[in-house]
Amino acid sequence: MNTVISWVPEELGADPSGAQGPLNGVRIGVKDNIEVAGVRSTCGSAYFADRMADRDAACVAALKRAGATITSTLNLAEFAVGVTSQNSASGGPVNPWDAGRVPGGSSGGSGVAVAAGVVDVALGTDTGGSIRLPAACCGVTGLRPSTGVLDMSGIFPVSAYFDTVGPLARTARQVRETFAVLAGSDVAGVDADNLRVAVPRPFVTDDVDPAIADAVGETVELLRRLGHRVVECPVPHSESAQDVVYTLVYSDLARTHAERLRDEPTRFQQATRERIALGLTISDEQRAAALRERDLFRAAMTDMFGEIDVVLTPAMPVDVPRLGGGETVVAQARRMGQLTYPWSLHDGPTLALPVGVHPSGMPIGAQLTAARLHEGTLLALAEQIQAHSEWHLRVPPVRVSSDV
Repeated sequence: MNTVISWVPEELGADPSGAQGPLNGVRIGVKDNIEVAGVRSTCGSAYFADRMADRDAACVAALKRAGATITSTLNLAEFAVGVTSQNSASGGPVNPWDAGRVPGGSSGGSGVAVAAGVVDVALGTDTGGSIRLPAACCGVTGLRPSTGVLDMSGIFPVSAYFDTVGPLARTARQVRETFAVLAGSDVAGVDADNLRVAVPRPFVTDDVDPAIADAVGETVELLRRLGHRVVECPVPHSESAQDVVYTLVYSDLARTHAERLRDEPTRFQQATRERIALGLTISDEQRAAALRERDLFRAAMTDMFGEIDVVLTPAMPVDVPRLGGGETVVAQARRMGQLTYPWSLHDGPTLALPVGVHPSGMPIGAQLTAARLHEGTLLALAEQIQAHSEWHLRVPPVRVSSDV
């Protein structure tokens, strides 16, 4: 499945002092832009093929202290930008549901490793959808936390405006337990009864695959049966969300890598070169305008979450695409990330979880979004949903272990 870039030696992957910790015995893989001391950290690029980490990322150190064993670093899109997780260092990971379809990106190896049983939990990073898209494509649960909540030191950046790190696992419970360690606070026991759940109709129906719309509709009915109040709600300023995220992310990508690209262009894959070229065309005035739009969106979200508790949308508007579908890298990213980018502009948490099966046999994912610092609400609601459904229990035909 090409999901692992490096296996971590046992003496580097565990902290003996954590033997009695809450994650004792949990096997964790980390995306290969997250540093594990003494292990290669390639960021999915031939440019960094021999780059060795000299420290543990803060999140890795926290997991070790809690008793987890870091078993592996996991495949990803080059420099953590891209929705298919193809890269110049090792090729892309293979979706265990269908080898001919993308695993999502950029944390594709993290989604594959969890779905296929290579690890119990994986860490990914999310800038524009990089945890949520692999979770949706691979049928697992993934949390993009509020920005700034978790320490990002030891993680190679994409854009400081949007970067987050978070866990992927089979179940919301496993995600909650891992997030609690990373955040240093227990998020169990949060009251998630009688929530006001908004379903922004254009996000669910406009240009959305009918099977995906139906699966989200069934989730809406489940939420009603569980006693939640479902309302319709517009999402102000969402029309420009993709353009705002692209402007800032691509310009940041260019600022980070332009000199490297000039020095050794053949060590970057074509898709990355195209993205950097786009970023170099973005002016300071365009960046400033994008930041103003971001601030307007966040202010609107603060107002919106004064009236509601959670927003429910599909994670993707389309079935999991086939590899080599013929679209440009930018067009494919815009289509797959159409519904993730707005919640990257928001500085609160978003969680993706499986809610159905497409007629193609591929998983269908939904997103739950809440106000800043309300990760506990999302996780409690996701646990409710999973207690009354079985989508998270499905396993792909290619799997290392049958253990849940």
